[in-house]
Amino acid sequence: MPEALSCEGVAVRYPFAARDAVGPLTLQVAQGERVLLLGPSGCGKSTLLHSLTGLIPHAIPADRRGALHLFGQAVESRSPADWADRVAILFQDADQTLAGLTVSDEIAFALENRAMPPAEITLRVTRAMSQAGLPESWSERRISTLSGGQKQLVALASVLAQGADLVVADEPTACLAPAAARMLADLLLAPGQTVLIVDHRLGPILDRIDRVIVLGREGQLLADGPPAQVFATHGPTLAAQGIWTPLAVRVRLELATQGINVPPVLQVADLVPHLPPDADLGPMLLAAPLPPGPVVVCLHDAACAPPFGPKVLRDISMHLRGGEVLGILGPNGAGKSTLAACLAGLIPPREGRRDGPPGAIAFQNPEAHFTTDSALAELAASGMTPPQAAEVLGDWGLSHVAQQHPFTLSTGQKRRLALALLTATDRWPVLVLDEPTAGLDHAGTLFIARHIRRLAARGKALAVITHDADFALSVCDKIAVLADGTIRTDGPARQVLCDTALLQAVGLAPPEATPLLDWMERKG
Repeated sequence: MPEALSCEGVAVRYPFAARDAVGPLTLQVAQGERVLLLGPSGCGKSTLLHSLTGLIPHAIPADRRGALHLFGQAVESRSPADWADRVAILFQDADQTLAGLTVSDEIAFALENRAMPPAEITLRVTRAMSQAGLPESWSERRISTLSGGQKQLVALASVLAQGADLVVADEPTACLAPAAARMLADLLLAPGQTVLIVDHRLGPILDRIDRVIVLGREGQLLADGPPAQVFATHGPTLAAQGIWTPLAVRVRLELATQGINVPPVLQVADLVPHLPPDADLGPMLLAAPLPPGPVVVCLHDAACAPPFGPKVLRDISMHLRGGEVLGILGPNGAGKSTLAACLAGLIPPREGRRDGPPGAIAFQNPEAHFTTDSALAELAASGMTPPQAAEVLGDWGLSHVAQQHPFTLSTGQKRRLALALLTATDRWPVLVLDEPTAGLDHAGTLFIARHIRRLAARGKALAVITHDADFALSVCDKIAVLADGTIRTDGPARQVLCDTALLQAVGLAPPEATPLLDWMERKG
């Protein structure tokens, strides 16, 4: 097939940087090919994507070397805006890209810039909203009233409306509930589509991928080939660099440390027949139990609403104990972030009451926490002495970026710095983490998981909002599922997350590890 994308010796270096952010890279994407781009946090995946239509260096200052072609034409021969007729980009952070006041404004934005006839624009907007599962009544809904996941669906509809020949997607499922993530995969990764996608949630997309390209820590090509071949041949190397691999690959590597060898399969269900009775899977799948402490915060018959918005949750009664981690799951728009704000005491319930000390929220966007010009200064601004701040940075693996501006850090480093700010002192006995693993590589996710359990062991009362059922299984003691304006169910994490019928009824999915949990149950 003809090439949609061609990179020949492409490398990018940002101003004042000591080394290249990515590259040099030589790779191609054929028309009709669906390619997954993997790599550890900070290896330059987003930098590469920003270069494809000339955003780097046209809008983002950097030095780009090498030859880059789209559909046989040099990228620099057209402006980034002019490439919108052939290339659609779905960025990692919808807030940074949504420009319209209303949903229909946003979806029509690229089409209006291409001077399409109004009738054609209306038709495309209506069709794209239907494809993305957006209600017709949302047409004039303001973007500012949407949840993070709902904004991502609007961004998806905007891409669909463009009808581009090549779609470039950067972590498009990070903030989406499983049902929405599957829908996105169906739409973007249908056979015959040309797609270059960066994503860490492999479950919804892997069976739709033709080829995997892997970048190593230094931003250079590490592996390239069909998924089965890449993960079978390079699984240990990818794991060592903290790159996401399918759960079956990670389990196989863990079993190897126990002296147990199983075939290199990609699906967990295919792994189960090869498990010997002495295999110990609990430590890698389940949270280690901790003795629960006293109740720290309670909501009694609470009605929760965002500031200046309508009530989105009613009759909420729940409590958090010290030493306990509560997972909050639900479809996009279920009110998870609103509940988080009520639990932390940032907004009072409209009805009912909240009892307990004030808490803190680690926001979905970690940049919302930063106010100074370096990671070290952020901690100093919270009242720490320089030695104390340096010790905390070391504890969170951030010593090497102490003097960097927080906005220049990788996604994983920003999340760690935000958590360091909130947990370095005992000021906050209640801590709510809103999608703490979104956009993280496997190493970053494991790091966050370990710190969550460590904070619980220190007696903190924690709630974690997540769409990742396997992550919830590994860190949470209890789970509450939100849907239809209330708590549909709550209980022990393993019990709730194994209720497949309930989860699917509200647009969620059971953990990928469910076949392994069933095997553990049968084994006793």
